[in-house]
Amino acid sequence: MKKKTEAKRQAILQVAADTFNELGFEKTSMSEICSRVGGSKATIYNYFASKEELFFEVMSLSTEIKFQAVHNAINQLTEDIRESLYQFGEKLLTFLYSSDIRAQRHLGIAESGRTDLGRITYERGVLRSQNLMTDFLQNAMMQGKLKQADPVIATRHLYSLLESELIDKFLFRILEDVSDKEIKTITIRAIDVFMAAYGIEN
Repeated sequence: MKKKTEAKRQAILQVAADTFNELGFEKTSMSEICSRVGGSKATIYNYFASKEELFFEVMSLSTEIKFQAVHNAINQLTEDIRESLYQFGEKLLTFLYSSDIRAQRHLGIAESGRTDLGRITYERGVLRSQNLMTDFLQNAMMQGKLKQADPVIATRHLYSLLESELIDKFLFRILEDVSDKEIKTITIRAIDVFMAAYGIEN
């Protein structure tokens, strides 16, 4: 029974992905997806509570492996916090400023206040990522590798520093492609500032 249920879920996701790709988020309706999947609309709502949730799940199909790769760079056993943060920062910025993720972030921002897509993207994307980093920083502080501070605030500082040189142009949609070299340089500057605030002097 579970296999059949998962198969149905995957079928809905595939049809939804094709429909969103063809019509775009705004013009796609749950009724349209339902008609293409077959069956009642109630069946789809048994799997996904809203169009926004379904769209986010579709997006996640293509980004989850990349998301995991970014956060696998967070090494809880590392002795070299600075180097570990360099590696994480590079991977995070490469992920966030890839063309597909940039498009998804712009859509989430544009839909905020009109639909639940912004909230879902924030909670299941932004907060999910930050919570993983918060755990890492909290452990590092407990082990005396970073100064004692609120790990949630430290995480926000870290993410803000990493995006500080790119975020304004991104928000106004005037940011051109960011090279690997630029990302490396931006990351080094951001982590250096972070470590100046939170690092332990030897």
